[in-house]
Amino acid sequence: MEYSYGYDTVIGRLYITADEENLLRISFDAPSGLCKETALIKETFKQLSEYFSGKRVEFNLPLAPSGTEFQKQVWNALLKIPYGETRSYKELAQIIGNEKASRAVGMANNKNPLMIVIPCHRVIGANGNLTGYAGGIGVKKRLLELESGKKFSK
Repeated sequence: MEYSYGYDTVIGRLYITADEENLLRISFDAPSGLCKETALIKETFKQLSEYFSGKRVEFNLPLAPSGTEFQKQVWNALLKIPYGETRSYKELAQIIGNEKASRAVGMANNKNPLMIVIPCHRVIGANGNLTGYAGGIGVKKRLLELESGKKFSK
């Protein structure tokens, strides 16, 4: 059974979805289904709040994102990007051993169901420009600024 609950955060309303054992999704879009604040959902919100306040640089949550094997490979690579650092799509493609897969890496990044926890916001264009993000470029910029030590402004 999947459960979801919504919270207001400094980047907007986020909906956290989990089953009995694992975190499944974090989204700006309201999910359909059972609305229930479980212990795992509460813990996820607690850790996200700590992240937004600059007190957490790493998440400790049981993750079970749903996707293809390639997507999961990319998401695992995202988890290895250190807090406060960025990588380009090309660099990620190289990390997963397929240097010509920059576009496919971008598409997998776009399908990441666990934003922030799986840090897709840390991926930028090869020229250093910020590229798409589910919450918009402004949110991506704020997350990167937070990780660079700047105060989180509203």
